[in-house]
Amino acid sequence: MAKDGSTAAADGTTAGSGDIARSLELLWGAGERPSRGPKPGLTLDRIVTAAVAVADAEGLPAVSMRRLSTELGTGTMSLYRYVPGKAELLDLMLDRVLGEPLSAGPDRPAGADGTPGDWRVAIDAMAHTYLDNLRRHPWLLKINQARTVLGPSALRGLELALSALRSMGLRDPELIGVIITVNSFVEGLARTQGDAAEAVAQTGLSDEQFWDSQRPYLERAMLSGAYPMMAGMSEDTFSADFDHFEFGLQRLIAGFEALVQERTAERTAGGTSDPTAEPTPDLKADPTAEPTPDPTADRT
Repeated sequence: MAKDGSTAAADGTTAGSGDIARSLELLWGAGERPSRGPKPGLTLDRIVTAAVAVADAEGLPAVSMRRLSTELGTGTMSLYRYVPGKAELLDLMLDRVLGEPLSAGPDRPAGADGTPGDWRVAIDAMAHTYLDNLRRHPWLLKINQARTVLGPSALRGLELALSALRSMGLRDPELIGVIITVNSFVEGLARTQGDAAEAVAQTGLSDEQFWDSQRPYLERAMLSGAYPMMAGMSEDTFSADFDHFEFGLQRLIAGFEALVQERTAERTAGGTSDPTAEPTPDLKADPTAEPTPDPTADRT
């Protein structure tokens, strides 16, 4: 059991399942280097880098303190002077890979003049960037991130996303909802693609071989008349040339566009155009307001 009372996952695939206090110290630089005994060339950064590399190449189950000690050419106990265990290491790995798109892209997703950029472009870029990140690090899809320990990269990513979307004029919970919706869509499609690749690796059968083996049975089923809708579909229905990711993403953006227009119409009907504008004070309704001088008053 972790010091905070939570039970760590046996396979180390649940974020925030270790010593949360220690993870936070390491993420925010409060406990990066041990006071004694470290090998001079060993650093927390090197440990996290090695862990990510092993996970990328062989999957998260391959990441262990013993394996990392071999990769880094040091004793296993030396690693424990830097990080308590795999659960806390996972928190550091998550923040590391979540920060990669941030270092590769602009710090401020806005126009050249400093004004907010087009939120549609921002959502498109957000989705494609996240998909690329999941493809580079497929082990991310194997982690329960319901209770991620928030580090600098995670917070900075959220800050940039909110800045890019603020021109939508939505309420704060709705902006968070936009981010969750886009991320969930990307994760779902990336998981489907990842599962397909994993199935090929595990069975040795390509997608073409797998579906060809079912073809005789499916053809008889279509000719039986029991499935008229499917039997009437065009030959290119399941073509690999159709971009399901782009199709779904553009439909999401169109849906958000409808919501933005709805909110804009509501503000217009209410007499406001800027959702962030401060309300104009009503001096007539304020008994403490100073009276307005009357220039026509008798000055005797």
